[in-house]
Amino acid sequence: MPRSSPPTDAIPEPVTVTEPRRAGRGLVPAVAARGVRGALDGLVAAAGQVGRTALAPAAAPARGILAAAGAAARARIGRADLDDRDSLLVRDVMPVAWMVASTWFRAEVRGLHHIPRDEPVLLVGNHSGGNVTPDSFVFALGFASHFGPERPMHVLVHNLVSAYPGLGFLRRLGTLNADPRVAKEALAAGSCVLVYPGGDHEAHRPSTQSTRIDFGGRSGFVQLALDAGVPIVPVVSIGGQETALFLGRGERLATFLGADRHLRLKSMPISLAFPWGLNVGDLLGHVPLPSKIVVQVLPPIDLRARFGEHPDQQEVYDHVTGTMQEMLTELGRRRRIPVVGWERR
Repeated sequence: MPRSSPPTDAIPEPVTVTEPRRAGRGLVPAVAARGVRGALDGLVAAAGQVGRTALAPAAAPARGILAAAGAAARARIGRADLDDRDSLLVRDVMPVAWMVASTWFRAEVRGLHHIPRDEPVLLVGNHSGGNVTPDSFVFALGFASHFGPERPMHVLVHNLVSAYPGLGFLRRLGTLNADPRVAKEALAAGSCVLVYPGGDHEAHRPSTQSTRIDFGGRSGFVQLALDAGVPIVPVVSIGGQETALFLGRGERLATFLGADRHLRLKSMPISLAFPWGLNVGDLLGHVPLPSKIVVQVLPPIDLRARFGEHPDQQEVYDHVTGTMQEMLTELGRRRRIPVVGWERR
């Protein structure tokens, strides 16, 4: 693999490290970290109040714009077609993608050998980075580098991504509307499918919660895996929530403006991001900070072999999210400096 490509399997499978601590060790950094989190939480509350106050006079026009945008988006959403994916285009964009991933995000994708080579799987990931999601980009590149662009992998995305002007080419790279029927069809055709159950709820969580798995109780992926008869492969990433300073999801703001009704957006996030400064909604995206992105693939979970012929959906959900949380906590423990991403071994 060229040097410019993101390294895969760069380190052995992480293990939980227990280390005796000396009395008082790390006390000052811990106090400082709590102080920073407290200050950011206060900033989140203040930003939310400022956003609601500032937008109040423009609420009615904003609702009208969002309603029109929702209608236009629905008109642009086409039927998902598995044949839209173009492996030749995937191959063509890989050199440029390698350069961006290696230089800007210093990306690493580890554990790709855990993905079975001869069967479809449901890849379940945690989502970060707002509407600009570098974790998806980095993992898709790592997958294509490891298995070759000819092996199909589809990523389930929000309908707005498919309908957004200028992003139609993403279908040719393997995106599909987030519809369980479409996902099941792709799995039946032999494709690997990547799903982010947390969606915009997780992708817009505050940066202070960057090491938290938060699917918001959305467990539909469990039933999808059971119906399709495929294993679940957890995919855990860190670094995306450091590509901007995410202050809050703006869920009440989304309801206030009607974004939940017209655009199926449960969040209208507030962040500090380049080049906008205070960024409300992130509808135009942002330029991500060069945060180091690390993606760790975990061993596959055969649901019926582990949980019996008729698994309890909540039990499986708790196991998958718990396993992913343990790994994300470990990746966060290793990460010494945000954005820079230096790791302690």
